[in-house]
Amino acid sequence: MQIAVVTIFPGLFEPFFAESLIGKGVENGLLEFGLVDIREYTADKHRRVDDVPYGGGPGMVMTPQPLHAALGAAHELFGRNGHVIFMSPQGAPFTHSRARSLAEIDCPLILLCGRYEGIDQRIRDHFVDEELSLGDFVLNGGELAAMAVIEAVTRLIPGMMGNQDSLSEESHTNGLLEYPQYSRPADFLGHKVPEILLSGHHANIQKWRHRESLLRTRARRPDLLARYPLTQDDERLLDEGDGDER
Repeated sequence: MQIAVVTIFPGLFEPFFAESLIGKGVENGLLEFGLVDIREYTADKHRRVDDVPYGGGPGMVMTPQPLHAALGAAHELFGRNGHVIFMSPQGAPFTHSRARSLAEIDCPLILLCGRYEGIDQRIRDHFVDEELSLGDFVLNGGELAAMAVIEAVTRLIPGMMGNQDSLSEESHTNGLLEYPQYSRPADFLGHKVPEILLSGHHANIQKWRHRESLLRTRARRPDLLARYPLTQDDERLLDEGDGDER
């Protein structure tokens, strides 16, 4: 997978691309990254990339000329046009499903990171393919959001994870939140691992995990459970959970 980031702070990404699973992905030839510094493409002699907004108002807006030129450089980076994503609190919610589809896209990804009060609308209208948001909050810029998208997408690429099976039961993979996880020791400061996990009975363990996943989703993200196609067995497991809570 080829990914370019268009930003005024390329230095934020250099250590990110070198560490952890992403760094290993680069070493193993699974990932190729490029950084485009928007300031390198401004026609302004002072390297300015922002100006006051037409119509007045607070703050500054990133101007179209350097953004357009920087996006052009990003497309040329890998010798073919890419899919441009603008990280914006006004964008569509970024979900696991969207991460999965982006991991399968057959062209480079170009992540455009805005700053200040945003970017000129003409860039958004004519040179951006989609806008994505991490949630209903505002960051100082799109860089951290771009990192989150990169990590969520690239870990789904075959060969990136040491154990690909670990992806199959994560939160949001099947529409539910993941069940509780425990490791050694079995008793930590008097807090014990549930007996079922020590039983060695795999069918009962799977049943317990599914029930816990249903209960956790209902308690923490009822909006997800409302969209999940509950079976009769699922309803029964939730009822059992109610009995345990009582």
